[in-house]
Amino acid sequence: MKKIEAIIRKSKFSAVKQALHEKGINFFSYWDVTGLGNEKHGHVYRGVSYSTSDIQRRYLSIVVNDDFEQITIAAIMEAGATGEIGDGKIFVSDVIEAYRIRTGKKGGDTLN
Repeated sequence: MKKIEAIIRKSKFSAVKQALHEKGINFFSYWDVTGLGNEKHGHVYRGVSYSTSDIQRRYLSIVVNDDFEQITIAAIMEAGATGEIGDGKIFVSDVIEAYRIRTGKKGGDTLN
C-alpha cells in the first residue's frame, strides 16, 4: 500500500476530487493549510500594495493499493496543474499495514 500526500491549489480541489472519483478513488482526507513557498502573492488593501509569502492550499492524504499508485498520481497531476509556479507537490510513502476498526480486518482489503 502507498500513502499519497498532495498539496494543491484550493481552486483546483473540485477538479482533483472529480478526477479521483472517476478513477475509483472514493475515500481520502483533506485539510485547508497555509504554507510558505516560491510563489509570491501581492495584495492590495485600501490602495496600498503589500506582498506576503503565506500561501493557502489544500492538503490531501490518500492511501491506495500499490496498483492504484500511478493512477492516483496521474489524476492529481492532470487535474491540479495550471502550468504556473505554485501548483503544488505530491509525496509518496509506503504504508506497512492498515486495519479496519469495525471488523478488525487488516491489509489491502481494508481500503475497499
